[in-house]
Amino acid sequence: MNRKLLDLWVGFFVAIGIAALLFLALKVGNLSAANFAETYTLVAKFDNIGGLKVRGPVKSAGVVVGRVADIGFDPLSYEAVVTLKIEARYRFPKDTFASILTAGLLGEQYIGLDVGGDEAMLQPGETIAKTQSAVVLEKLISQFLFNKASEGTEK
Repeated sequence: MNRKLLDLWVGFFVAIGIAALLFLALKVGNLSAANFAETYTLVAKFDNIGGLKVRGPVKSAGVVVGRVADIGFDPLSYEAVVTLKIEARYRFPKDTFASILTAGLLGEQYIGLDVGGDEAMLQPGETIAKTQSAVVLEKLISQFLFNKASEGTEK
């Protein structure tokens, strides 16, 4: 092989490697799911959001219907305020229930929307009234250990 052909192949494989690294970086950063569809905003308040992150998925029936746009703190009610960007093609009733769930035992956290039966739909900018905070594994373990310790002292 002559030198120019060898340099061409090396350059080709370097370009493929850079493209693969870029793809993996976007996948890990949850940016590969960038969707340019029209969206509307909903707000949900939670007592505890656990490890929920911005750009985390919002799912209904296992289908990604939106993303977490912003996470803030309300100093008056001492609750986490989560702003959701929902794709405009998906509409949800006013009695929709928002829960923070975990994918697998130690997987990423996401918001699950369970629809209700109300005929009136949530309008852009409205707040989801019914929410359930994240289940924090450390709290469950400490409650279990505390209960076991108190059972041992009662005898």
